[in-house]
Amino acid sequence: MLPVAALAAIARALEEDIGTGDHTTNSIVPDDAVMQGQFIAKQQGTVAGLDVARAAFRLFDERVTLVTRVDEGARVSEREVLATVSGPARAFLTVERTALNFLGRMSGIATLTRAFVDAVAGTRAVILDTRKTAPGLRIFDKLAVRRGGGQNHRMGLYDAMLIKDNHIDEAGSLAEAVRRARAAGTGLRIEVEARTLDDVRAALALEVTHILLDNMSAETMRNAVRLAGGRAALEASGNVTLERVRAIAETGVDYISVGALTHSADVFDVSLKRTGRGAAG
Repeated sequence: MLPVAALAAIARALEEDIGTGDHTTNSIVPDDAVMQGQFIAKQQGTVAGLDVARAAFRLFDERVTLVTRVDEGARVSEREVLATVSGPARAFLTVERTALNFLGRMSGIATLTRAFVDAVAGTRAVILDTRKTAPGLRIFDKLAVRRGGGQNHRMGLYDAMLIKDNHIDEAGSLAEAVRRARAAGTGLRIEVEARTLDDVRAALALEVTHILLDNMSAETMRNAVRLAGGRAALEASGNVTLERVRAIAETGVDYISVGALTHSADVFDVSLKRTGRGAAG
């Protein structure tokens, strides 16, 4: 079941598109008309967001029924039927674009995530997302990452502490930044960004349990793994591409964060094709 925050975001998306009403549909389509259709994949990839599409239809009109043909996170082929939808024709036509927008974006993110996950298969590395999400759509972007086989780094600024270079520069030193973070007493996980091996050594000396290796070469990351010796979880970040991710994973890092999962994924090509119509009984 989708969380309340997701349903609220879907409602905002519907309001954004519908406004005072779908005047085209309402003026042309009889109130008692019914319609059936199919969501069809127009490319191969990984599906995410069918439940979001269902919620969009049902928030507008509870009489709409959407039946999935594949599971969330499933790999699908071109021309495969993903779900069937039936109900009042006005609801079908009014909600169609919003449902497709969610499904296309989420499946695109899931498809790209799956490609990164497959690329590091057999290594210890876990693929993570970042906060580089579309404003207002983070809950869906991060859900899509999970359905593509990745994991979420953090949902926002509120559920983990990540001490980055600007924080360190402002505090005057890594040690002082960590001291202040711990003194806040939030109980949240503290992760430190390391720009050099000296930063890694300093973080380890402070007994920091999560270290982000920022834009390091593969050789430097291998040295960081040796330095850590399992005392801290290491996350590689910066300039991670599909071409480089395997080499990064083979350095022995625990996590690889990839901003591209949510800021550069192509929209998955999917359509909603009408398969029948009629009048309500």
